[in-house]
Amino acid sequence: MTIARAGKEMVELLPELAIHIPPACLFDKPIYSPWLSGELARVLQSEGVEEVIVSGGEADMCVLATLLGSVDLDYRTILAEDAICSTSDEAYENILKLFTKRYSHHVEVAPVDAILGYWH
Repeated sequence: MTIARAGKEMVELLPELAIHIPPACLFDKPIYSPWLSGELARVLQSEGVEEVIVSGGEADMCVLATLLGSVDLDYRTILAEDAICSTSDEAYENILKLFTKRYSHHVEVAPVDAILGYWH
């Protein structure tokens, strides 16, 4: 899928999220990983961020690249298990299995309600 074929409206934030920008920041990424340019890491470091909560589409592509980069950069990394998706149920289930079994010492996996409950 490309913006040229799908249309810019297909990659816009939902209005419920867009109302938070600003103060929240939005980073566009032309590749799977949001880390390669270094911009995201610089902003997070300048803000003193120590934890990254990951959600998003294509669990076995963009979400995977984001998780691994977050671990590489030594952030406490949390995967919101019910806020990710993939083009196949099998890919989704395999990513959850990978991070709950193999990488459980690097990535915490929790549902959104538990993550939000932690902040209250």
